[in-house]
Amino acid sequence: MRLDNYGQKIYTVDDLCNLYLIDPDRSIKYVLTETPILFDGELEIVNPPKTILYTNPQIPLREFDSIAQSAWFIPAEYKNFDIAKYVLDLCSTDEELQRAGQELIMFQERDMFELLVYLKYLVDTMRKNGVVWGVGRGSSTASYVLFLIGIHKINSLFFDLPIDEFLK
Repeated sequence: MRLDNYGQKIYTVDDLCNLYLIDPDRSIKYVLTETPILFDGELEIVNPPKTILYTNPQIPLREFDSIAQSAWFIPAEYKNFDIAKYVLDLCSTDEELQRAGQELIMFQERDMFELLVYLKYLVDTMRKNGVVWGVGRGSSTASYVLFLIGIHKINSLFFDLPIDEFLK
């Protein structure tokens, strides 16, 4: 299996055989392949995946990302969620409001509000299901907004982490 420039997984026949040897009940719905793969009885596969012949997208990466993001599963109550209001409502001091506001502008300039909403949904889902995730790592810990949403446990204001360290 390899990834193309857009992060799509491209499978070979050997890749699929290995997947099904490891986990024969795997429920893959479709796979991208560079050569046609026919499930004609040679392999005893329950619910074989639909194979889609891979063609390298001829669209810019930003447009590809926008199309892919529009297909994300997100419940209706999050579709029109006002992430900026939510984040700003969590702030209790002027310093927190100023930092969160600056970061929200940076997220907006990068057209990343939908990602923030999705991250909020992800955190809510993990909490609801008792999933434990890391305390944080890398430059994301410099983001006070991500701290407020719950992505990580590092308060960048408390540790005086500079705003220019995140979104590198």
